[in-house]
Amino acid sequence: MSHETVYSIASGKGGVGKTTTTVNLGTALAQAGKRVAIVDVDLGMANLAGFVSLSPDSTTLHDVLAGNAAVEDATYRLAENIVAVPSGIGLDEYAETSPEGLREAVSDLRAAYDYVLLDVGAGISHETVLPLGLADAVLLVSTPEPAAVQDTQKTIELTARAGGDIAGLVLTRTLPGSDISHEDLASRLDVPLLASVPEDDAARESVYAGTPLVAYEPNGPAAAAYRRLAADLAGIELESPNDSEKAASDATVEDDAEAANASSDTDGGDDADDDTEDDTDADSDAVSSAITEAESND
Repeated sequence: MSHETVYSIASGKGGVGKTTTTVNLGTALAQAGKRVAIVDVDLGMANLAGFVSLSPDSTTLHDVLAGNAAVEDATYRLAENIVAVPSGIGLDEYAETSPEGLREAVSDLRAAYDYVLLDVGAGISHETVLPLGLADAVLLVSTPEPAAVQDTQKTIELTARAGGDIAGLVLTRTLPGSDISHEDLASRLDVPLLASVPEDDAARESVYAGTPLVAYEPNGPAAAAYRRLAADLAGIELESPNDSEKAASDATVEDDAEAANASSDTDGGDDADDDTEDDTDADSDAVSSAITEAESND
């Protein structure tokens, strides 16, 4: 799937971790050196603005879709390699938007970034269906709960009607030891299972901290699942934080060893010089004694 660069992150039901998936997948790709843009295309119930601390008069996707700004004017840097295009939260601005303008905006972003992730709103409307057909593929986000899985089936049907393609399913808030087979759920929906993201208390904490989970608690199980998802989508291998820490530790140990060896060589050289000096002094004393003894015999 490495040839696909624009993904719609969609769910039929709200509250299943769609925005969390968008932000953490994007951050994991950015950490791997990919240039990423995440776009809040939930025009009516936007929630990405909080991630970039926008002021009330900031330019948003609403302005772009109203024809009042270019998409680069509504693009905000989140961290290295990753930017966000948030939608506005005002109803007046929302009323002026034309979702059809999203096609050109996505095209511009596609040309500027390696990956574009569209955070799609839940429900059935023109503005939620349109992104499903604009993307190269759709990532379905659901929990294992029956109601969420049932709504995911509706999203699959909507994607087909929009002319889009399904990349696969991301199951969130999964529980270890559950008798629910994640593979069976995906098979029932007739889509590939891309990732199972386990329940992780750090996920909620990271939201309140305003920091993506993969940066807030990089060694946690949910963060690891998002990194694996990013690696699979990009067709690359991502180094885990533990590997990075081990490499840094090994480098430190190696540097310390080299420094110790250098110090040892220097000390050893000094000791050798001292030994030489002692030997020279002993030889000199021996010669002096021999001369004295010879003179006495004479």
